[in-house]
Amino acid sequence: MNFHHKALCKLRTITTFLVLDKNRENWKKEIQKASEFCLTLANKFANQNYQVQSIRIVTNPFADYLNTTNHETARADLQFIRDLLTSINSDGLRIRFAIGEAKTLHEIALLPALIKEFGDLCNACVNVSIDEHSVLNKTLIDASVQAVKKIATMSERGEGNFNFTVNFNCQPLIPYFPASYHDSKLGNRYVIGLETPDLLLKVLTDFNEKHSEMPLAQKLHRQQALMEQALKYHVSQIAKVIKEFDRTDNQGHFLFSGIDSSAAPSKDCASMVSLYQQLGVPFFGASGTVEASALLTRVFKSISELPLVGFSGLMLAVTEDTGLAKGTINGDYDIRTLLTNSAVCGIGLDTVPIPGDTPASKIAALMSDTGTMAFRLNKPLTVRLFPIPDLKAGELTKFESDDLCNCAVLAVP
Repeated sequence: MNFHHKALCKLRTITTFLVLDKNRENWKKEIQKASEFCLTLANKFANQNYQVQSIRIVTNPFADYLNTTNHETARADLQFIRDLLTSINSDGLRIRFAIGEAKTLHEIALLPALIKEFGDLCNACVNVSIDEHSVLNKTLIDASVQAVKKIATMSERGEGNFNFTVNFNCQPLIPYFPASYHDSKLGNRYVIGLETPDLLLKVLTDFNEKHSEMPLAQKLHRQQALMEQALKYHVSQIAKVIKEFDRTDNQGHFLFSGIDSSAAPSKDCASMVSLYQQLGVPFFGASGTVEASALLTRVFKSISELPLVGFSGLMLAVTEDTGLAKGTINGDYDIRTLLTNSAVCGIGLDTVPIPGDTPASKIAALMSDTGTMAFRLNKPLTVRLFPIPDLKAGELTKFESDDLCNCAVLAVP
């Protein structure tokens, strides 16, 4: 079984986490340093035939450094950062920027207009906590719902919510956007995020071609073991590059903090639905889906060669995965299916299109269900919903973003 081909395992991102203050002159120095760091490391991986797809920069909470007095002051500061990023020669690599978390109602209220203008250079999140009685912060949830609805109406086709998410029980150092945020006390860090659906599908397909008659229990054991072996092989190779880089080039600028082992599917790689099918589940949402989800989670959690950070679990991003998008059109699953599978490890409700006229109370309740699961099961979960203006459940989206697949709008029960 040939799973050693490095094209099967891509690096979705090298993500740096840095700390900015109110001094604009420091921004230029720190952002330039982070960009050069990522580009140098990306070249090291390229020399070993590993493709890096994007470099990402995440900051401490944006109110720590942006002037958040009003929209115009925050906009001026973000324009300064945009100009900095535009001036950087990224060798064709996509640079994405996250301004960190919004912590107050005023900061949340600033986000819709900023996201509309700055898009992928204004990824942001809200971290919702629980109190001593395990009750979620409803004030933050309600403010986040209003932001989601406003972003939907202010951005073309509701696509702006690609850059905003609500986090529950999520720690710093997530490499994927927009859940990423940073804690100033941690100093400068970096994390690697993978894209491995092609690798895992290759393993399963090769195995099934030779062992189609094997009893199911034995087959599942072998499939899990082989996926773990393949993933660990590539993580070991990545670890070698990082170790050599930290020894020769890093000079202590950014401290390596770990790897997010999530498969991180995109519209440009194999669908996670194909993995479910190779595991004996005819379509995502069929009976057996949760068992397969749990098995895949065990694979992602099996890594010991490098520290695990972020989600390191199953990602079911509805509009970023061609198979999941098609499943909405076929009526294979609904929002409750996604939430159920999050119980055995997932990202929550990610890039889920919903009717544009969904009441705020329903969206808040959906967030509360997800948040309750996150804290009750002690795992990170997020909610990234796309209310689509003028569309009802079952109607098809018309996204134009290169990141998004068109799919059917899902009803909110």
